[in-house]
Amino acid sequence: MLKVNEYFDGQVQSLGFESQGERASVGVMMPGEYRFSTAAPERMTVVKGALTVKLPGHIDWETYHAGDSFEVPGDASFHVEVSQTTAYLCDYL
Repeated sequence: MLKVNEYFDGQVQSLGFESQGERASVGVMMPGEYRFSTAAPERMTVVKGALTVKLPGHIDWETYHAGDSFEVPGDASFHVEVSQTTAYLCDYL
C-alpha cells in the first residue's frame, strides 16, 4: 500500500510504503527550513543533495550529503535546513 504525504505547503513531499513488514518513505524537500516530529525512531538517508540537521539534544548543526545517514529517536523533533532540492529515504525503525 502506498501513502502520499505532503508537508509545509507542498515544499516536502513523500511516498510511504511497506515491504516485508518494514515501513519506509522516499521523498523530496525543496529549499527551506523545517521542523519535523517523530512518533517512532527513524533513519534518514540522503539520496541526492544535502540536509543540514540539528538533532535532538545536540547543540551543533551537521550537514549530511548523498549516501550519509542519521538517526532520530522516537517522540522527538529535529530541525532541517535545505539549501538545494534534496531527495531522501526514511526508514522507520
